[in-house]
This record gives sequence, C-alpha cells and structure tokens, in this order.
Amino acid sequence: MHPLDAPVLAALTGPHARFAQRRGTALRYPPEVSIWAVFPDDAQGWRDAEAFGTVSLAGEPRARREGWEATMRLPGVQLDGSGMAVVPDPGAVVLGPADVPEMLDLVARTRPGPFATRTIEMGTYLGIREGGALVAMAGERMRPAGWSEISAVCTAPAARGRGFASRLVRAVGAAIRARGDVPFLHAAADNVAAVALYEHLGFTLRRRLEFAEFRRCGSQG
Repeated sequence: MHPLDAPVLAALTGPHARFAQRRGTALRYPPEVSIWAVFPDDAQGWRDAEAFGTVSLAGEPRARREGWEATMRLPGVQLDGSGMAVVPDPGAVVLGPADVPEMLDLVARTRPGPFATRTIEMGTYLGIREGGALVAMAGERMRPAGWSEISAVCTAPAARGRGFASRLVRAVGAAIRARGDVPFLHAAADNVAAVALYEHLGFTLRRRLEFAEFRRCGSQG
C-alpha cells in the first residue's frame, strides 16, 4: 500500500508514532495535536474506536455503523506536490510554542482546517508578520514515511491578495524537500480557489476522498 493511500495510519505507525494513542486496532492522534484517527472498517475496528467516542477519518467513504452518528461528511481531494517548485523564503519566520495563541487566533478568523493547541508539534510552521502581527502562516501536519502534508495555510483577510500563501507553501515545501521528503496536501473539494492555487504551484490531483466525523451515540467526546 502506498503511504498516501492511508496517510493517518502511515503517519501514526511511522514518523508520528510518538503521538499514537491505540485502542486495539484503532489509532488516533491526541485531540490537542490533531483530530485524525484510523481503524479498520469492520466490526472489530468500530468496537475498538468506541473508546475514542468521536473519530475523524480521511479516506474512502464509510457507511454509518449502528450506534454511531455521522456528524460531518466533506468531499475532499489529495494533491501530490512532487512537481512543486520550492524555495526558502527569507521573509518567513519559524513559529514556536510562544506563537500558538496568535496562530489559534488566525485560524479562528480564517478557518483553514483543524488546528489545536499542540498541532505545532507535528512539524515546521512558518509565518509572515507585519507590524509585529502574524498575518499568514503554513506548516506541516501528517507525516507518512517519505511524505509530509502541508496544512494550516491561511492569511488574515486584510493581507490577502499579496501572495503570502504561495510564498509560505513553497517555503514549507523547501523544508520538507531538504530532509528528503515529498510534500502533499489535502483540501476540501469545493474550495475551488485553494485547489486552483495549489495546482498553479505544481500540485496534481492524486485522488478524491472523504473527510468524515462519526460520534458514538450518547458520547460527549
């Protein structure tokens, strides 16, 4: 199986094994790191996942199982960055733990996708500041062996239209390539503007998939 066929599994049993929380055949990131989980789509897998209460999945669409409710289903795309032209950006700064409150604020205002208090531990995050304020950022999320997902690409509304997202995607891609990995990313299929930007940067469609969240009936989390 190609690592990108099951990126959550490949990451949590590979470079991100230190994050893995396991319940039988079910694996997930700690919720404060990332929302993603993975388990076999069979009776045992779903029983094991009951310990998590709520699970977020990225992959082939799954039918809802008895005792669970589907709280989110979102068509998505997986894009391969093998052909992207990467370049470091001297204007970008490396973001660290002290920057997390600003990063969370920027994410809340721009909604690029899941980002929590410890997501920054998943990889390198770069930002652009103007007047001391963080106005754009991008970083790494899942890391299947040999690959790294570019994620949390976002720009404050007042700073859009100036190429910050393109600069940061290329710069994060340069950091990924420097250690011998290949960049990839996920996006909502209906986010036409974002997908067009990534294709302009050299990403190509690898496959379509679904982002889904299932909650165990009666569970609070």
